[in-house]
Amino acid sequence: MKKGLVMEGGAMRGLFTAGVIDVLMENNIEFDGAVGVSAGAAFGCNFKSRQVGRVIRYNTKYSKDKRFCSMWSFIHTGDMYGNDFCYRELPFELDLFDVEAYKENPLEFYVVATDVETGKPVYQSCPVADNDCMQWIRASASMPLVSQVVEVGGYKLLDGGISDSIPLKFFEEKGYDRNIVILTQPDGYVKGKNKLIGLMKIALRKYPAVVETMKKRHIIYNDTTDYVKQKEQKGEVLVIRPETDLGIKRTEKESEELRRVYEKGREVATKMLSKIREYLGI
Repeated sequence: MKKGLVMEGGAMRGLFTAGVIDVLMENNIEFDGAVGVSAGAAFGCNFKSRQVGRVIRYNTKYSKDKRFCSMWSFIHTGDMYGNDFCYRELPFELDLFDVEAYKENPLEFYVVATDVETGKPVYQSCPVADNDCMQWIRASASMPLVSQVVEVGGYKLLDGGISDSIPLKFFEEKGYDRNIVILTQPDGYVKGKNKLIGLMKIALRKYPAVVETMKKRHIIYNDTTDYVKQKEQKGEVLVIRPETDLGIKRTEKESEELRRVYEKGREVATKMLSKIREYLGI
């Protein structure tokens, strides 16, 4: 049996996931592998480095820093979430990411990004937390319209959620047969068409394939959540999701709101601990 953890994105809805993984770490619940998309990658990597509380700590401390996330950053760097600050200064100088603990943890960690030239997902293993790893995580979390295309590993990349928001099938194909999926939308959520597709066509006119994928994103997403639901009903996957809509803005800066969503994740995970242990056979 290979135990896998699959983490959806959702910008600051990802604080729900941060709350869940902190409870998992506090209760010594381990997996053989984990895969994160967008915020699920940016926050989920702390599961491999075993850093309980780091995500909520740095988000509440730096959320209003213009270098972290702001229109100032977007105008001056081309990224709303500043590349140098978020993926170098913060993890390697201000709130240290434990690169040694990350490397020593045998858990396989993957991130998902979208190849803008093909519109297809790219799945990247990140065994060590070096600069390339941070750039893959950055790519996975680079939202269209407010982020530059990220070049790493010979690819040109944007947000993994464009092409595969919930990479359960990818993990099943990798041999993970006992998977827990953390979603950031409640049961029954249905994604609608992208209302900004006109702007996407202009901003990403060099990359028509990714625009086509974004046109179909709601269909891909809803098909995936249907698949997850079917597996859940058969007892073949365990899903951890918010009980209601989290009601948080994608780029929320108020620390009270960030902590509220984080605590929702902790609350749901704590309620489900016995189910989690039973499902994983621990």
